[in-house]
Amino acid sequence: MKKLLSLLALAIAGAAGYLALTPSPIDPLAWQPPLAPLMTGALEPNDTLMKAELLAQGQIHGPEDTAVDAQGRVYAGLHDGRIVRIGADGKAETFAATGGRPLGMDFDAQGNLIVADAYKGLLRISPAGQSEVLATEADGVPFAFTDDLDIASDGRIYFSDASSKFHQPDYLLDLLEGRPYGRLLRYDPATGKSETLLKDLYFANGVALSQNEDFVLVNETYRYRITRYWLKGDKAGSHDVFIDNLPGMPDNLQGDRAGTFWVALPTPRKADADFLQNQPWLKAQLAKLPRSMWPKPQDYGLAIALNEQGQIVQSLHDTSGTHLRMVTSVKPVGNYLYFGSLNNDRIGKLQYR
Repeated sequence: MKKLLSLLALAIAGAAGYLALTPSPIDPLAWQPPLAPLMTGALEPNDTLMKAELLAQGQIHGPEDTAVDAQGRVYAGLHDGRIVRIGADGKAETFAATGGRPLGMDFDAQGNLIVADAYKGLLRISPAGQSEVLATEADGVPFAFTDDLDIASDGRIYFSDASSKFHQPDYLLDLLEGRPYGRLLRYDPATGKSETLLKDLYFANGVALSQNEDFVLVNETYRYRITRYWLKGDKAGSHDVFIDNLPGMPDNLQGDRAGTFWVALPTPRKADADFLQNQPWLKAQLAKLPRSMWPKPQDYGLAIALNEQGQIVQSLHDTSGTHLRMVTSVKPVGNYLYFGSLNNDRIGKLQYR
């Protein structure tokens, strides 16, 4: 017993010495999150996501976002850099390979698939699967983490660069550091140029235009909020908070162009994560440890619907996290919602109207 205690003491001393001498990969700030909202009313837990049809289950890994073409075929970007297409037979075939990590995607009016690739930048992929780089920088600053996008009726593309410091594998380091490295951007296909609309965002993630395209929304994942940038009217060029204190970390964002925004929340709020945000020393030490020792997200499926006044009007849940979990995108197409996931092996399809 004494020998075991001695070995334990040595292990603790060694770990303490390692933490004391090893520099942290982050320079964290303190932030005090507001109290998480109660899961009542429109947020009341339910089993709606358990009713979703599962597409390509077991054939794919990490379909972070989806898109649906005019023929009803479903596309998704995977961890291995491929974009797959799922036909009526349910089989996933390779449509294109970006060589990076495809994230947000949507079809333009010409039938090209526009993709935000975390490594490669803003891409355009032809119906034949040929890839072209549209942009890799804006205002002289390279993209480090191209994330999500939406396409306006005039063809201009609104998209996000989540972090100018941390690349996709290190997105949790951006969470721990808690500094604003994100941008909201706009690409004009007529000029081939990108411009910065907003900077200093806390992990700029999902992007969606309003019904009348008078404003565009961008998720600030690590502040549990959505920011609105005005495109038209007296407020054009200004921004404000569209909704704050969300019940989880908002990931991708998609509008149905009929007055509803769908927000994917990969995990509900966790008390330990909220506590940690206000402890910069602890965050600096945690960042030194192996990822296996970090707090884990809850296995849960969650998405919410907002109206254009920034009110939560509906929520969809899988409280068990066994059918759909870590939902990172919700794509409304016709009468269906398609659910992507950063780490799951399936795409959800749910009739919602």
